Amino acid sequence: MNIIAWIVLGLIAGAIGKAIYPGRQGGGILSTMILGIIGAFVGGSIVNLLQYGTIQLTAATLSIPGLIVAILGAMIAIFIWGLITRNSAA
Repeated sequence: MNIIAWIVLGLIAGAIGKAIYPGRQGGGILSTMILGIIGAFVGGSIVNLLQYGTIQLTAATLSIPGLIVAILGAMIAIFIWGLITRNSAA
């Protein structure tokens, strides 16, 4: 059940993150979902680091605070993806 929740959270967080993030990002629904899932893990790990002082690969939960953390993580993932694809295109 957790994987389905992560996919739903990733889809929502990726779509909202792409809508909020300035500029134009390419990609379809699959890249949105993947960046959202990565964002949920990035956001969950950052929150875990700030709360407990340890780095663990954890995802945000399917809740309002978890969604906010996942959106912020998705925006970080979109930023990093933009850096990677911009440097490889040059």
